[in-house]
This record gives sequence, C-alpha cells and structure tokens, in this order.
Amino acid sequence: MSPILNARIVATVALIAVAGGAQGQTYPSKTVRIVTSGVGGAGDVVSRLIAQGISAGLGQQVIVDNRSSGAIPVEVAVKARPDGYTMLVYGSTVWLGPFLRANAPDPLRDLMPVTLAATAPNILVVHPSLPVKSVKELIALTRSRPGALNYAITGTGSSPHLAAELFRSMARVEIVRIGYKGAGAALADLIGGQVQMTFATAGSVMPMLKSGRLRALGMSSAKPSALLPGLTPIAAAGLPGYESVSTSGVFVPAGTPAALVQRLNAEIVRFLHSTEAKEKFLSVGVESAGTSPEQLTITMSAEMSRMGKVIRDAGIRED
Repeated sequence: MSPILNARIVATVALIAVAGGAQGQTYPSKTVRIVTSGVGGAGDVVSRLIAQGISAGLGQQVIVDNRSSGAIPVEVAVKARPDGYTMLVYGSTVWLGPFLRANAPDPLRDLMPVTLAATAPNILVVHPSLPVKSVKELIALTRSRPGALNYAITGTGSSPHLAAELFRSMARVEIVRIGYKGAGAALADLIGGQVQMTFATAGSVMPMLKSGRLRALGMSSAKPSALLPGLTPIAAAGLPGYESVSTSGVFVPAGTPAALVQRLNAEIVRFLHSTEAKEKFLSVGVESAGTSPEQLTITMSAEMSRMGKVIRDAGIRED
C-alpha cells in the first residue's frame, strides 16, 4: 500500500472516530433515504432489506431511492447534504471508479464509510459441453488452445468482470472477452453454447446450476460460502492466491457528523448480525456482513491496491 494512500486512510479513520455531540440525540426527525442502483439489482435488494430492518430502530421511515446503475448513484450521494438523511448502498464502483473513468468521485475524500453491508463470491461457470470438470482442467484446456475459448462479461469494471480478468491474469491464459449489456443476455448465450464460460453472482446462476444447464467449477472467495455448500474456492481448486469477492458498502456524504455515522452504523450492524438478516440475505444470493466504518475503509483500500493493478493491466475503461 502506498504511503499516500495509507495516510489518507488514517485521516479518514480519524474523522470517523471523533466523538459526536448533541446532534445524535435528536436524529433522525424525518424520513431517511438510501440511494442505490436500479430496481431489481443486488444493490436494490440489499437496500430494501436494510431499510426494512432499521426503520423501527431509527424511529423514522427509511425509503429506497433507485437510480440507474453506473456512477450515477455515487454522484447523487456525493452531492447530497451531509446531514445523515442520505445514505448510499453500493458495490466496488464506489472505490474503483477512479481507476475506471475520468473525474470519478474520490471515495476517500467525498464519502464516509458506515459499514460493509454484504459480500458474495462470484461463481466460475461453464457450458456443460466444455470437456472440463475442474479449475485445473479448465486452465489446462485454455493453455492448450490459446484464444479459442471465450467468456461473457457484463458491466465494465463490475465485480464479475474483474473476477474474470483476475483469473485470466493469474492463470496466464488467453481467452476472448465478449461483452453484454445485461446478465440475462450473457447467461442465455452461455446456456445456448455461444460462449463457453463466465463469472456470475451466485443468485443469478443457482437455478441454472440446479437444473444442470450450467456447471460450476469454483467460487471466487478465499473460503467456502454458505451460498453454495460443497463448491470449492478457486484458490484451493487450482489457482492458489486467487480471490475476488463482490461487496456492498453503506456510505454517507463527506462531512456527515461523526455522531450520526455512529448511530447509523449501530442500527445497520445490529440488523445485519441478526438471524433474520442472515437468512434473508442468503435467500437472495448474498451474505450479510456488518463491520465498523474503519474496517470498510481497510477493505476498500486493499481492493483499490489489488484490483487497481488488474484494471490498469487489462486497460479497462468506462469512458
């Protein structure tokens, strides 16, 4: 980690740790909103579960404000008043944005972390006709046929996209990237045999795996996941050191009083650690988290250092 980045992390943590004051005693006195991506996506589902789970504790209604995907939800949150009434629930686009596009908000300057909300491994899946049943066999096949196999990706710079790029880099294989506008079209072509493999969220592929229309070779998390019991991590199945997990965090605009950050963190973490939350999150293909603001900052910085290099080496840009 660079000294400059480390210094900025320390500064961010120090701001969060400052004691609050009277503001936290009267907050909230009106509706709180959560800005997130479009209706139906993982961010939307996680946001709605959190909104339902913390409304009673806050004593106010919490609503979800859906915006189109990409950088727009982040920009809306950054421009909001830092008064505790606007939160952002979003994934790695928040902290990897500066690597992907010009003029992206600076996550360590323009936002304050509240908590890590959810995590989910990406699943490496292939068409059943591909003559491989393990990660090792897939790597061997792609090395024996450089450029002959292709993989589907959706969302430039998305977690599944970066999981695929990290795999390609670490396995030292030549596979052709085929871009799609949506996960539905990508999975349809994978099932139809037009593409041979992809990385996808657990929630999106579980029905296809159960029906045998797709075959899972491994998951991108370093450890096994309750989402797909029995599926081996890629790191343990043929590519040591591999890890690329989809994460969602909760943020507020920079300048939000520390007392309000602490209040939101307490309410959200209480819910995320509950049995109810764990069960509901698993049912939609993610695992509930719940951390301190400092821990989310550390997670962000680690991924910025690790995946920033992958983005630069692969020449990935949204502009």
